[in-house]
Amino acid sequence: MLYFSLASKAYARNLQYRGAHMLHNVASALFGYLYACIWIGIGQDRPLGEYGVHGMIGYIAFTQASLWISGFTTNGLGIPQSVRTGQISLDLMRPVHLFVHLMCREWGQIAYQFVYKSVPIYLLYVLVFSLSLPQQVTTLLLALAGLAAAAYLSICMNYIIGATALWTTESSWLYWMNHALINLLAGFFIPVEWLPRWLQTVSWISPYPYLLYVPTRIYLGFEDASRLLGSLIWCVLMTLACLGVTAVVRRKVEVQGG
Repeated sequence: MLYFSLASKAYARNLQYRGAHMLHNVASALFGYLYACIWIGIGQDRPLGEYGVHGMIGYIAFTQASLWISGFTTNGLGIPQSVRTGQISLDLMRPVHLFVHLMCREWGQIAYQFVYKSVPIYLLYVLVFSLSLPQQVTTLLLALAGLAAAAYLSICMNYIIGATALWTTESSWLYWMNHALINLLAGFFIPVEWLPRWLQTVSWISPYPYLLYVPTRIYLGFEDASRLLGSLIWCVLMTLACLGVTAVVRRKVEVQGG
């Protein structure tokens, strides 16, 4: 019940800013529209592989909407700010594991962004570009499972990034570097299979394809449930990493300025 309360309070807090967030939706939708127009222009002279022009538009639309789930997670899950204010010491004293506490709070944020950002943006693309929805319910359910795993991986990655604030006074560069790698290695700008061979290898030995590329391919019907095995493996590995980082953090708490 406590974990649900943490998530629901984060969700409710965001409801106060729905008007401002609508502006974010407009900007995000415009960016996705520009990307789609670029691929429409490129597709006039090229076949665009197995996607085709319409498939590539669907690819861009889904990845753009999914960014609010797996890309735009809270910077460091709020840990850097907690370190600066000294709140981290109180967070570590709570009878709730630090990772679980911050993870549940972030799930509320992600749930809000899914309902008020991802879904409206994607439905707008469906209307503008006449995109078709999956014909089978299982395809939609598998894509949602892939997105849930992507959201969890993003939470874990940002938790680890946030934990570095106990050793450095500036960890935001890690957040932005992670965001840049999402754009490149997760298949946001272009599908992973179109990257140079060596960059494809780098991508697939990392968790990044499971943040955007794999859920999108499943949604479009190009992949089956077997791809989710990679998502599951990375979720387990990242969980162990987060638990290990928490054990180290508990032995080193340094509040800046005191």
